[in-house]
Amino acid sequence: MIATISALRPAPAATRALVLVASLGLAGAAAAQTTVTRSETVQAGKGARLVIVPNLKKDCSTGPMPEIRVTTPPKFGSLITKGGKLKTPAKYRCPNKDAEAQAIFYQANAGYTGPDTVVVEVKNSDGEIEKRDIRITVESSKGDDKAKDKKDTTDL
Repeated sequence: MIATISALRPAPAATRALVLVASLGLAGAAAAQTTVTRSETVQAGKGARLVIVPNLKKDCSTGPMPEIRVTTPPKFGSLITKGGKLKTPAKYRCPNKDAEAQAIFYQANAGYTGPDTVVVEVKNSDGEIEKRDIRITVESSKGDDKAKDKKDTTDL
């Protein structure tokens, strides 16, 4: 019986390999990206901008185009990704700056109202990755289209 127990015990080299693999896994978990959760209300039948990321670094210099990767697509709508140019708002950290940008727009399926969810990973121009968990509430359309917000369209 003693021979059976020692036969099941891993060799010292195998134990070191297991410890190394386990420690690498923990190091990867410690370096996980930031997650931001936010809510959006969307009118049924209208496109709504969920994410827009300019190609500006923290020091306001231009960098590579940001990358947006959809990790959880919506169940009750569709997404459109677009690239283009914009001037940053006056209250942005780099105010009134011309920049290239990537954006994602959401539109609910015809006739749908209720909750939906989109999760994206955004890699900004500084190379930082942020996970964005966006909780969407699709409301029935309101008859008043006079006040059209820039966010309620598929234009950047």
